[in-house]
Amino acid sequence: MHAILCATPEEMDALRGVLHADPQPEIHGPTRVWRARHAGEAVVLAQAGIGKVNAAAAATLLLSMFGARTLIFSGVAGGLNPALAVGSVLLAERLAVHDYGIVTAGAFTPTAYGVIPVGAPVLSAPEPVDEAVRAVLARLAQAVSGRLDARLGGVVTADYFLNCAATRDELHARLGADAIDMESGAVAVVARAWGVPLYVIRTLSDLAGGDSHLTYDEMVEAAAGNSAACVETLLEMLRRAP
Repeated sequence: MHAILCATPEEMDALRGVLHADPQPEIHGPTRVWRARHAGEAVVLAQAGIGKVNAAAAATLLLSMFGARTLIFSGVAGGLNPALAVGSVLLAERLAVHDYGIVTAGAFTPTAYGVIPVGAPVLSAPEPVDEAVRAVLARLAQAVSGRLDARLGGVVTADYFLNCAATRDELHARLGADAIDMESGAVAVVARAWGVPLYVIRTLSDLAGGDSHLTYDEMVEAAAGNSAACVETLLEMLRRAP
């Protein structure tokens, strides 16, 4: 079964607009789960809530209780790459949590996730996804190219909303990341631990600068809609895969 996650009500509304979901969700702690169908096949939709802890909890719930064998994260993100615009769709070929690390001499250094930060490798770039996942995402970008600006790139995750152009530019320069969100990297850790594929689809709702909070409010619904449209296409691709 495919399970599609998102963080916010706007993102869930967009997903429910393209999939045939039950009218009422099941409540599992902080996670709201809708059973749905696509082309006659059962899928589940989960509104996890915002942040890494909520996202990881929801992903684990979907894997353990609902028997998910594929995870898809659909939603919005802040842009880090100046070549991207609001409305561009980023398909994550690289993922990382970048607010995990060590503080020394008043400075924070991100390190590899899940190991003791003392002596751990410094995080220099998001980690590549599985090559089979990347190949599917590349085909997805081509499939939607006539209607959306979709491309592969790197996404970093942290438990903060980025509203600072200087930090945005530093993250792009230091990590080579194209977008920032608050959930995907955590779900990637869970997916890797369970040995299941994860497809992350993020549309830019803002450019993570000083006015990003204003742009987000204006563009979140449209951006979520772009991601949901890509999810619909991805599900069709996965359904037809041998």
